[in-house]
Amino acid sequence: MSFALDANLLLYASDEESPHQARAEDFLRQCVEGSELFCLAWPTVLGYLRIATHPSIFTRPLTPAQAEGNVDNLLSQPHVRTLAEQPGFWQAYREVTRGLVVRGNLVPDAHLATILFQHGIRTLYTTDANFRLFASLRVQNPLV
Repeated sequence: MSFALDANLLLYASDEESPHQARAEDFLRQCVEGSELFCLAWPTVLGYLRIATHPSIFTRPLTPAQAEGNVDNLLSQPHVRTLAEQPGFWQAYREVTRGLVVRGNLVPDAHLATILFQHGIRTLYTTDANFRLFASLRVQNPLV
């Protein structure tokens, strides 16, 4: 069995100002300490770096070195894998988004959903309900 995380859970775990910080940090710790294959798509990793270090988004943003250290810690775990687009991505994107109107903020969600689809990852942990639009995903919010 395998699963993926959306950037929002990584961000909540890093944001000391967030009311979700403790629960997200506990959940992330469970993921790291577990044995299940834990997948991070590159858009998730880079989105985390972008937002966690952004002074207009985080009240107390992480330094680039802190955020990169968090990523290094995750990627050093033996059961963590990174995922990227594979050949045929555009055709897969069209399949994943068939019947949906994908624009604006839904585009990066569709991007992640397609990468997960290409790698056979069906479970996504996120607090973003938009991912429920993608039939290829089983979306779970671990903070509720």
